[in-house]
Amino acid sequence: MNLKAITLNVGRALLVSALFMLLSVVVSVIYGMDSGFTPLLISCILTALVGFFPFIFVKTAPQMSLKDGFVTIVLAWLLSFVFGMLPYIIWGGEFTIVNAWFESVSGYTTTGSTILNDIEALPKSLIFWRSSTHFIGGLGVVVFLLLVLPQASPYRMKLTNMEMSALSKDGYRYKSSKVIRIIVYIYLGFAVSSFLALWAAGMSAFDAVNHAFSIAATGGFSTRNMSLAYYDSDLINYIFIFFMTICAMHFGLIYSVIVTGSLKPMNNAVVKYYLGSIVVCSVIVMVSLMTQGGYSSWGRAAMDSTFTVVSYMSTAGFAICDNSTWPALAGIVLIFVSFQCGCSGSTTGGIKVDRIVLAFKSIGHEIKRRLHPSAVSNVRLSGHTITEDAVGAVMMFIVVYMFTMFISVLGVMLCGTDAATAFSGVVASIGSVGPGLGELGCMDNFSAQPSMAKFIYSFDMFLGRVEIFPVLVVLSMIFKRSR
Repeated sequence: MNLKAITLNVGRALLVSALFMLLSVVVSVIYGMDSGFTPLLISCILTALVGFFPFIFVKTAPQMSLKDGFVTIVLAWLLSFVFGMLPYIIWGGEFTIVNAWFESVSGYTTTGSTILNDIEALPKSLIFWRSSTHFIGGLGVVVFLLLVLPQASPYRMKLTNMEMSALSKDGYRYKSSKVIRIIVYIYLGFAVSSFLALWAAGMSAFDAVNHAFSIAATGGFSTRNMSLAYYDSDLINYIFIFFMTICAMHFGLIYSVIVTGSLKPMNNAVVKYYLGSIVVCSVIVMVSLMTQGGYSSWGRAAMDSTFTVVSYMSTAGFAICDNSTWPALAGIVLIFVSFQCGCSGSTTGGIKVDRIVLAFKSIGHEIKRRLHPSAVSNVRLSGHTITEDAVGAVMMFIVVYMFTMFISVLGVMLCGTDAATAFSGVVASIGSVGPGLGELGCMDNFSAQPSMAKFIYSFDMFLGRVEIFPVLVVLSMIFKRSR
């Protein structure tokens, strides 16, 4: 293993966090040197020192193998979590070491779950840092790293291929360097446009910036204890529904629509299924709220159901109402969308729509093959023939995803959590959704969960964000070396 290459690039990733800590310090100064100034300044200095340290010994970027790349990705994320929790620990309040770790992981992985009972008690600078972890993690720690690497770097392509899943890359018809630029353009475009829309709709500039960070990253951190219910504005709700919907789509398709000025790139099976599932699931939840949930207004039921379905499916996790008392049917629908989530090539988590569609098509193909053994046919998606290896990889991911979830639920239950809460929390964590159901609903938090359960949830957040296999690769390398 090339430790020089690994440490150099992990150092670069930490410098990204140090930069945003510095911006948070500036926010503290703007708001009169609030109580977050010292914690953020100390954290910024420590993170920057550790990030710069490898550059003292490594002057040039050495060659990096495939294994080195996987180790770089995993370490970059893990150390970002560690240094990202420093401002919370130093500030104190509700942030015990366990809680600070949970909040940091939740932020960077864009999950949006929180242990905070009183978000508004935090100084504005710390709230900004909290939202910044969403912004960093949404684009991706390693994608930030790729931005500062030379275009001709021998391992730029390798890292791109490892950070992005095969399904994510399928929507791009460009070489690696342009793919990175497209991701950045679209991501920043989402952040800026949502900020302007929310500001124009009546949010303060500070709230609009923080929520824009969360929207672009499909995270769920809000500046308010009541999330978006605080604003009680249908206009703001509509803005969030719109941006949450498009931010969960493939960035390559969004780019193609903008460049061509045509909606033709959206005319494919994945997008149709994604938008169709939003409509169908929203209608089911709306009807359940009217017939079983005690709602008396179809308009209110339509707003609450559509917003909540889009929020869970996009893994944004914002809330405009308390869903803890919703009927069982609505809860089942929300669990389903928490499994499925958005499209590959976006900042969403979960299994992703692409895999769900491909799994359905694969099942249909297998049924036809058994009915007509002599017939020659292939699995096709959006006009492209899908190889058996690609189908196998998708099915393997789904199996590993479900198995990981099963083991995690057992682990959380062993911590003393009831089965329903454990299941809801694990689904929300590994899918990067944020809120679960019941006592982990969108108006509640994870503060009452056992400490060990919080670690399990955190590990699931990490696995879900990097799509499991990079972590498994590194773990297998560790176990092999220990034999």
